[in-house]
Amino acid sequence: MLDRKNKVLTAISLIILALLLIPLILVIITSFNTESSISLPIKGFTFNWYANIFQQPDFISGFESSLIVALLASSLALLIGIPAVYALTRFHIQHAAWFQSFFLSPTLIPEIVIGFALYQAVVVTLRIPVFIGLVIGHFLLCLPYVIRLVTASMLLMDKHIEEAGWIYGCSPRKGFFLIVLPNIKSSIIAAFMLCFINSFNNIPISLFMNGPSLTMLPPAILNYLQNNYDPTVSAISVLLMIFTALMMVLVEKAIGINSLTK
Repeated sequence: MLDRKNKVLTAISLIILALLLIPLILVIITSFNTESSISLPIKGFTFNWYANIFQQPDFISGFESSLIVALLASSLALLIGIPAVYALTRFHIQHAAWFQSFFLSPTLIPEIVIGFALYQAVVVTLRIPVFIGLVIGHFLLCLPYVIRLVTASMLLMDKHIEEAGWIYGCSPRKGFFLIVLPNIKSSIIAAFMLCFINSFNNIPISLFMNGPSLTMLPPAILNYLQNNYDPTVSAISVLLMIFTALMMVLVEKAIGINSLTK
């Protein structure tokens, strides 16, 4: 009976894996098609569509803008989220659960609603520059990841390690930087990775906060696809997959993927 259940679970897992991988494989294949449309089977093999990516100014400027916004939003989420988690988990704050729910609330609101609300409040009403509005919107998107991952790591950390540092003359501030942060390093890196990837690939908020002076990469790809249904979109999708994979490789070299789950 147990073997039968294992076979069923294995079959389901393989089906899910196939559903995830087949679309990616098809995107990779179509990116090399000599035809000027996204179609299968491909008629020939070419790298022209990859070269065409670098002939599109919106893609270049969009990549730079998305990279800067993702770095700023992820860093800001860490700078605010880590002290907030430390306070909520280490000190007896009244209604701490309410505060934590408040920090996690952006996950309950559709991103398109957040994007529209920010556009109305930041751009239309307050007339704040679009770039600042984008960073704010992506920060709201990133903060819940920091709160969730760092909270789990803080709760698993032995408080006696920090208390031992206090006994030996370490101030609370030094204890936070020299004891707490090194012990939750893996969760911080994992949170930054998730924040960066989700911010970089975000469409709803970036679409609403997009402006003539600032183009984000996902809206730029979407605009290109509306006017040109050629394999350039497949090619840039492949490059984005490689970019994400390289990030994972760098983390593996730095701390190891397995340590992200600890």
